[in-house]
Amino acid sequence: MGKTEHDWDVAIVGGGPAGSTVASVLRTYAPDLRVLVLERARFPRDHVGESQLPPIGPILDEIGVWDKVEAAGFPIKIGASYTWGREAGRWDYDFFPVERWQDEPRPARFEGQRTFTAFQVDRAIYDTILLDHAEDLGAQVRQETGVREIRTDGDTITGLVLDDGSQITARHYVDASGVSAQFRRALGIGAEVPRELRNIAVWDYWQNADWAVEIGVGGTRVQVRSLSWGWIWFIPLGPTRTSIGLICPHDHHKTSGKTPAELYEEAVRSQPDIAALLENATPEGKLQACKDWSHLSDRIAGPNWFVCGEAAGFADPILAAGMTLAHTAARDVAYTILELDRGEQAADWLRDRYNTRNRENIRQHIRFAQYWYAANGRFTDLQDHCAAIAGEAGLSLDPQEAWRWLAQGGFAEELVGSVSLAFWDVASVKQIIAQFDPDGETAAPMIDGMNVFRANFDGAALTHVGHLLQGRIHRLPCWERDGKRLPVAGFYKSLIDTLKQTQDGAVILNSYKRKIDSALPETERRHAFQTVVQALEAMVHQGWVTASHDPARPALRVGVGHSLHLRSAAEADAALRTRPTDRR
Repeated sequence: MGKTEHDWDVAIVGGGPAGSTVASVLRTYAPDLRVLVLERARFPRDHVGESQLPPIGPILDEIGVWDKVEAAGFPIKIGASYTWGREAGRWDYDFFPVERWQDEPRPARFEGQRTFTAFQVDRAIYDTILLDHAEDLGAQVRQETGVREIRTDGDTITGLVLDDGSQITARHYVDASGVSAQFRRALGIGAEVPRELRNIAVWDYWQNADWAVEIGVGGTRVQVRSLSWGWIWFIPLGPTRTSIGLICPHDHHKTSGKTPAELYEEAVRSQPDIAALLENATPEGKLQACKDWSHLSDRIAGPNWFVCGEAAGFADPILAAGMTLAHTAARDVAYTILELDRGEQAADWLRDRYNTRNRENIRQHIRFAQYWYAANGRFTDLQDHCAAIAGEAGLSLDPQEAWRWLAQGGFAEELVGSVSLAFWDVASVKQIIAQFDPDGETAAPMIDGMNVFRANFDGAALTHVGHLLQGRIHRLPCWERDGKRLPVAGFYKSLIDTLKQTQDGAVILNSYKRKIDSALPETERRHAFQTVVQALEAMVHQGWVTASHDPARPALRVGVGHSLHLRSAAEADAALRTRPTDRR
């Protein structure tokens, strides 16, 4: 391809968090790449989807924009507060134990307790920071520039026609166009749309709403409150501005005979917790409504193109995963393009790895959202709807069966050093299942009560997974069987090696405890040991290890730990009262 005014290495459609992250990662590791971002709007502009999860922080730090985002003073999301599940009472969870949270001045560095938290962001400000940062790194950004046509030749994109009639050509194309999903539509790619997760979202921004809780300097929890026919989000975005929205099933909206505005007014005035927070608040009068349908594209990678963000798929906002899915997939797109350009690894493997890994991540979040809805006993007006969700998914609400169903897609094998399912560690998922279980049963660890563990790789083939680190995708050996993969790396590899020496559970865990105690500072030991235990739990669940009980030996009695600190309202309030307040 000759170098002309319109030739680029990478052309990105969409300048939101996904598009700007792709551009910034590319320019961070390959500053000579010619990267173009095409954004049809003019920033700043409001956008729904303001609540983040902790995996975003490391990405902001990696591309060098953490300090800019932190300087904007967005509230720190320490956790969330729910009325959801089998009881009418409130329950809260925190990413970091609130009783250990130390007050500290802001802006703060990405270190210590801040690595466990997230932001609640005003998207008009946040998205502008990210897009400007991509431009600061050398990407060319064209705002108010729409793409009229995606030109294709079979499954290959040959160019982009802009609204002014000019054409853009590039070696790689990235669709980060959000709900427009321009590549998927142009290429005729289908999408999975769970019929019973078709909701509508209605929202407005409010000035001077009270925060439900203030934790230290700028810390708070997102509020989620169930109605009998939907739920409300309450997300502080700054000292005076709050995003408040309603989610309800599309069918309920149609049968109610009410407009979105009428449903919204009913919701915020009838839910007592939200109404109390709005006593001195006024809406900005920017009420908006849209379809809020979970979906997953059938393919998100092709010969010279990638799809990320909401264009690739969307999982219901009850999990607050939208921006996290966008940032993580965008980083993955950039890493894949960097490796394709190096030409050191098989191109088909790189594209297939991206497509498989990120589609599965979206699917796991959709599954988890289905479980959240089906298990919400507070949806008294929506029992048939919840039953339909469970039926469509083939989902049993028995805690053990629910756990097996949620984990069908496997765990996040490519996050070496982590054992997670849909951005939650496996023990936290079980903890939530126990919270939702209508019979009050606990989804106990499979390794609890066992004491003999043997590796089982019968029928497995040795293949590879990828590990993203410092601009490179490292090929790691991996066992694969029946669609499940186990990387021979990190804690998994260490456990595989240990199981070759001993099958005694107590010996295995005690040896790890000694290693961890001698190698890590005290503040990191507990988390590291919990990760080892969760890795063993995951290996047993997926059949890589068989667990049994020898009556001649003591049974293991271990908790697998969890990253969510989930408590009843009384327990959460008590923990908040014991929080230290000395500034560091």
